[in-house]
Amino acid sequence: MRSIFFIFLIISSYLFGATKLVEQKWEKGKTFLNFLQDHKIPKKLYYDLDAGNKELTTEITSGTRYQILQNDKGEIEQVLIPVGEELQIHIGKQNGKYFMNLLPIVYETKHKVLETEIKSSPYKDIVRLTNNHLLANEFIQSYKNSINFKKDIRKGDKLVIVYTQKVRLGRQLGNPIIEASMIETRGVKHYIYRYKGRYYNKKGKELEGFFLSQPCRYTRISDGFTYKRWHPILHIYRAHLGIDFAAPIGTPVHAAGDGKIIFAGRRGGYGNCIIIKHVGGYKTLYGHLKKFARGIRRGRYVKKGKTIGYVGSTGLSTGPHLHFGLYKNNHAINPANTINVVKNSLRGRKRREFLSYVRKYNKEIQVAINDKVTPKKEEAFAFYMNVKRAKDISNN
Repeated sequence: MRSIFFIFLIISSYLFGATKLVEQKWEKGKTFLNFLQDHKIPKKLYYDLDAGNKELTTEITSGTRYQILQNDKGEIEQVLIPVGEELQIHIGKQNGKYFMNLLPIVYETKHKVLETEIKSSPYKDIVRLTNNHLLANEFIQSYKNSINFKKDIRKGDKLVIVYTQKVRLGRQLGNPIIEASMIETRGVKHYIYRYKGRYYNKKGKELEGFFLSQPCRYTRISDGFTYKRWHPILHIYRAHLGIDFAAPIGTPVHAAGDGKIIFAGRRGGYGNCIIIKHVGGYKTLYGHLKKFARGIRRGRYVKKGKTIGYVGSTGLSTGPHLHFGLYKNNHAINPANTINVVKNSLRGRKRREFLSYVRKYNKEIQVAINDKVTPKKEEAFAFYMNVKRAKDISNN
C-alpha cells in the first residue's frame, strides 16, 4: 500500500517537477481557510464546497499528520490531509490551477503482539517498546476498574497485548484496537477480550466502560455516521463524522457523559458549538445549537444529563438538528456504538462462541510469553524527503 502512494508521488514529480515531500502536523486552532491562506492556495476551493464538505473541513483535528508535495521552487503541487481514519482531503494542481477532492485513505491493518516484563510501569514500558502512546492509554483504560496500577503492579510482572493497528505511510493511523490482553499481578493473571466490539473478562461479563446517554429527544436521525460514502449520482466521496438528530428548535440538549467543557462558542460550520472532554481520551461535540444553557462556559464541569444548550440551526445547517460527534484520542468514532449500552453477561450460544474465542487468544498470549514477542517500534513523526524525478529512477 505504501508503494502505491509513492508511485503516485513519482508520477507527480514527473508531471509537475515536484521533488520534495514534507510531512507536518496540523496546528491547534488552525482552520482550513487558514491553511489555504498560509500556503497561497485560492480560498475559492473552500467557498466552492457544499455545506456538508465545508463542515467536514472542521473535522481536521490538531496533531493530524498531513503531507505536502512541493516542486523545485517550493510551490505546493499536492496536499493530503486525513479527516478521520478513512478519508482524506486531496488538493492538487493541474494546468496551473488548484483543485480539491476527497479520496479514501490507503492503509494497512497490521496484527501485532507485545510481551514484556514490567520494568518501570505498564504505560512507560509499552511506550518504550512500541513508541505507541495510544496503545499504552488504551491498555491502562481497559483495566482501570479492575487493577490499581500503583499498588498491585510489581517489577517483573508480565503483560501481553494482542492488537491491530492501522498503518499509513509506515506510521500508525488512528487508535489501536486491543483484541485481547493479559497482565499479571503477584502471580495472578487478569485477562480482557474484545468480542463483537465489546470488552469482557474471561467469564464473559462485560466490563464497565464509557457509555453515553442520548443527548436529546429527537424526531428522527436525519443523517448517520459514515467515514466514506460514495455518492452514486455525484460520483464523489461524502463523509459525515457524527449523528444528526432532527428535533424542533429549542429542544434541550444534555451532556452525554460526565466531563469538562473545553469549548463553548462559534466553531466554523458547526455554528454555536460545545465540546466536552471525558475520561479515557473521549470528547463529545454538540453543534448547530440555538444557544447555550445558563452558566455553560469553558472550564466548567458537567454531569451526564445536564442541560447544556438547545437545538438550533446555526452554522452550515439546512434545518434544525443537533450534530453530535464522538471522538476517541481526537479521532472520530461512531457514537451509535456507545449510546445506551447496558452491561451484561454472555449466555447460552453467545457464551459458548465467546469461550471458543477466548481459547484462541489464550493460545496466542501463551506463545507470546514463551517467545517474548515485541513488535517493531512506531516510527517517529517528523520527516521530509526528496522525491527523485522519474528519469533519475529509470537510470537506477
